[in-house]
Amino acid sequence: MKYNLIRKMDISNGPGVRVSIFMQGCDFHCLKCFNPETWSFATGKEFNDDIIDKIIELANNDYISGLSILGGEPMHPKNIEGTTKLAKTFREKYPKKNIWVWSGFTFEDLKDKEVLNYIDVLVDGQYKDELHDPTLYFRGSSNQRVIDVVKSLKKKEIVNYEEKI
Repeated sequence: MKYNLIRKMDISNGPGVRVSIFMQGCDFHCLKCFNPETWSFATGKEFNDDIIDKIIELANNDYISGLSILGGEPMHPKNIEGTTKLAKTFREKYPKKNIWVWSGFTFEDLKDKEVLNYIDVLVDGQYKDELHDPTLYFRGSSNQRVIDVVKSLKKKEIVNYEEKI
């Protein structure tokens, strides 16, 4: 598994100041994707325990509110094991910080995946250029949902994230 980029102070991918990692590799190839450089599984840097440790260290500041995991596609079968390990490690170290994940897969596609036990918010669904709406928070097109994963798992139905931003 590989990653493309780590941002140590990101203010555009989730609420507050965050550490963000962009995983490498995606098969969706959405028209007008904002990160086509993350599509190839052959490029990028190796994702390993040292990278997880680096992310944990970068988040060890009070002003960091959480972790954002984007792509590429963090939930692709080639990436989901590493994404799960990162989310679990982050959750154990920082139980009060939140984890947001962006995926072209839907919540329904992922409902049986372990990773959902560690994340707070899932922005799901592939970007659709014909549904592009620049007024939406944290998503590019109106088909994408911002899901409160904790509440959704508890209620066994989709609960939209509603915190005021």
